[in-house]
Amino acid sequence: MSIVLAFSGGLDTSFCVPYLRETYGEPVYTVTVNTGGLTEAAIAEIEALSQKLGAAGHFTIDGRHDLFRDHLSYLIKGNVLRGGVYPLCVGPERIVQARKVVEVARQLGARAIAHGSTGAGNDQVRFDVALRILADDLEILTPIRELGLSREAATAYLKERGIEVPEKKTAYSINRGLWGTTIGGRETHTTTEPLPDEAYPDTVPPAQAPDTPLELTIAFEQGIPTALDGEAMDPVTLIERLNQLGAAHGVGRGIHVGDTILGIKGRVGFEAPAALILITAHRELEKIVLTRWQRYQKDHLADFYGMLLHEGQYFDPVMRDIEAFLDSSQQTVTGTVRVRLFKGHIDVLGCDSPYSLFNSKIATYGEQNRLWDGRDAQGFTRIYGVQALLAARARQSASSYETNQTAA
Repeated sequence: MSIVLAFSGGLDTSFCVPYLRETYGEPVYTVTVNTGGLTEAAIAEIEALSQKLGAAGHFTIDGRHDLFRDHLSYLIKGNVLRGGVYPLCVGPERIVQARKVVEVARQLGARAIAHGSTGAGNDQVRFDVALRILADDLEILTPIRELGLSREAATAYLKERGIEVPEKKTAYSINRGLWGTTIGGRETHTTTEPLPDEAYPDTVPPAQAPDTPLELTIAFEQGIPTALDGEAMDPVTLIERLNQLGAAHGVGRGIHVGDTILGIKGRVGFEAPAALILITAHRELEKIVLTRWQRYQKDHLADFYGMLLHEGQYFDPVMRDIEAFLDSSQQTVTGTVRVRLFKGHIDVLGCDSPYSLFNSKIATYGEQNRLWDGRDAQGFTRIYGVQALLAARARQSASSYETNQTAA
């Protein structure tokens, strides 16, 4: 019998290793799922820490391609930005991490899965819901939440066992991932103050970005980014490259206020250069290839999809239904988009597609049009406003009737 722990190497999950081993008398295996933002040096440090804490074994799993295939691809197809600004940096990662931890637990024949979430945030819900669906036969252990443990108490517990916890090097909580980095700190506990420049770990302050703009060409095939400046790349490599380029030009910073799963308001800072560049470019490409009603329905469904994904409801069957719609909508979203990055701004310079509905061979743009003449347009305008005209006349008639009745 053993316990498998989702392990980040932070204070909370570090506490969990000796606590679980001592409390349950069972071997504890740690699993770190790289969903982006982990260097080789960071991975080596996490593996060494796991061993020092007394884990029976450690697994490092690359989850970046799963993250893109199952989640980020649909966030791009749907142009999903929660609250119109936040590109869902964290929520999808937890689904991938839960899946990979369950796979290891099955491989080892473990009886329980543990995670280090507190009782305050969204992640506890995301992990618990996913784990109950994927491994309902396994027990879920959450020591930090169950004990209501403070940072000071966890630190003291580890020091008693010879594990020195390094002092926090920053006043901010940083969570790096492929789709972006989230930032929490004193300012995010209010709604009035912006994050200072030093809170953002990777992006250059826009005012200090290069004075020369950077122009890029991004190619899409059926809604998926496939090339950068003519060089074919797998999506993960392309995203990582855009994160580097965007960060150097101060692109991708933001702060978001929204509703947490538990019902309170939350505020978080983020930097997500690649996410904002790709969604901006993809949205513009869609404008020239999709009909107005495709885009209208996409906007509504994609916003709903992003809300459910953010709130840990990825496994609801409606999500597969919406993904089928998004896949269908992307059949013609193929082409190239030129963007310019300059001092924190992303500007679309132009786009082109073989499926463009903006086609001068069909329609002449300007004062004339090949598809109809003036008489057609005059007749259309008379018919187009008929219902509104009838409604206006009916209201005028009723108003006159009520006035006459009052006078009488």
